Amino acid sequence: MRFTIGFRNVKHEDIDFLLSLRKKSMSSHLAKANIKLTNEQHLDRIKAHYYDSHIILRDRKPIGVLKMGVIAVNGPKKSLHIRQLQILPEFQGMGIGSKILMVVKKRALQLQLPITLNVLLRNPARGLYLRHGFQIEGKNKLEFQMRCPLEVIAA
Repeated sequence: MRFTIGFRNVKHEDIDFLLSLRKKSMSSHLAKANIKLTNEQHLDRIKAHYYDSHIILRDRKPIGVLKMGVIAVNGPKKSLHIRQLQILPEFQGMGIGSKILMVVKKRALQLQLPITLNVLLRNPARGLYLRHGFQIEGKNKLEFQMRCPLEVIAA
C-alpha cells in the first residue's frame, strides 16, 4: 500500500486533535507505568513547546504529531531532541515511524547534531528507535534516555 507522509506546522485549532491523539496513543503506555493524568495534565504536556510541534499527515489527513527542538545536554553540547512522536494506533506498524525518523535524521545531519529522546520503559516504540541506531544512555524508574550519535546518522 502506497501513501504519502507529510508535515504541517501546528495551529491553535489542533488542540482537540492533539488531546485525542495523546490519549489514544499514550494511555496504555502511561497505565503500564502507573501514571494517571487528567485532561489538564495532558493539555499541559501538549502545550509545552507547542510551536515546536508538526502535525504528521498521511495523504493530507492528520494522523500524528512530531515535536522536536534543539536542547543543551551536558553543558555546551546540544542535540536535536524528540519531545513527542505520536501516531494514531490505527496507523502504527505501517512504517510511518521509520519514515518520520528518516526525516528527523536528515534534519540532524543539517544541524550536525545527535538525536536524543526519552521513551517509557514498557513502550514498544523503543524497538523502533533501537532499529534506527539509537542507544540507551540512561534509565530512571519511568523511562529510557536514548541517543543516536551523529556518526550513526551519517552512516
